[in-house]
Amino acid sequence: MNATFPTADALRAALSGALDGLPPKQAGQAVDRLIAHYRGTVPTGTPVLRDRSDVAAYAAYRMPATFEAVRAALGALREAAPDWAPATHTDVGGGTGSASWAVAGEWQGQRTTVLDWAEPALALGRELAAAGPESLRTADWRRARIGQDLELAPADLVTISYVLNELTDPARTALIDAAAASAQAVVVVEPGTPDGYTRIIEARDRLTAAGLTVAAPCPHSDACPIEPGTDWCHFAVRVSRSSLHRQVKGGSLAYEDEKFSYVVATRFTPDPVTARVIRRPQIRKGQVLLDLCTRDEALGRTTVTKRHGGLYRAARDTDWGDAWPPPPGD
Repeated sequence: MNATFPTADALRAALSGALDGLPPKQAGQAVDRLIAHYRGTVPTGTPVLRDRSDVAAYAAYRMPATFEAVRAALGALREAAPDWAPATHTDVGGGTGSASWAVAGEWQGQRTTVLDWAEPALALGRELAAAGPESLRTADWRRARIGQDLELAPADLVTISYVLNELTDPARTALIDAAAASAQAVVVVEPGTPDGYTRIIEARDRLTAAGLTVAAPCPHSDACPIEPGTDWCHFAVRVSRSSLHRQVKGGSLAYEDEKFSYVVATRFTPDPVTARVIRRPQIRKGQVLLDLCTRDEALGRTTVTKRHGGLYRAARDTDWGDAWPPPPGD
């Protein structure tokens, strides 16, 4: 991991500087509309970020959470392919660059191209990137319509984060197929809702049909063992909230939990985890209950007790979304 550049801190500082003076009322109104879109209550197929006010509100409301969710997915990719690093990266529908900031925090030296159909988002993305590492400062921020006619140049890594909900069904299919054809690794992240999970499963199915292998979060590339309509696979990351973030959202807590669903698939052969913790561990007196998705038994629960010694201590430190058992050295 890139330990020489504090990417998360730099992003927060860049956001603070770029958004200084933004009227909270104006930002709040834009955020209300964005929340309606995020929850799927507005039509799709058109750009969501229409002007500078929308972009600034999005940056305050969504950018930190998107960054953390994508960073978690990229961490799972690094876990499955520790010796692999992308030389080129395409951020599809990247907007202000949340996913590109996350990629810049994981690897160094890659050439990044950010594609989005909203020029105001790209403009703010360029502005924020000036405070980032070299791969962001030298990135190509390019306007492109994210739809059925999108052509993607070959790239080692393609990220598609919080984009599929904005597209029509044919455009989603075309985008995933284009990513599968152009990339060595594809990372797709969506909201951790039943609808978001459904879109992830659709993307996962198309990626594997195109010959890619699932690297994360699943321990296998077989069909998801969750029966449709009964549950959905999602995870959570904790996000620090700035004072502006609290203003536009009307909250007082210094953090929030971002729930997300994702899939990582690769052209090369990854080493997926043996099992993934798919619920918050239940810690009880003398035991820890772990709900797992495994390679062989699909969904199941394991109970780790004090009799397991070091494994029990590891279980107490294990979090939702982690590999089980922990990798050697953890």
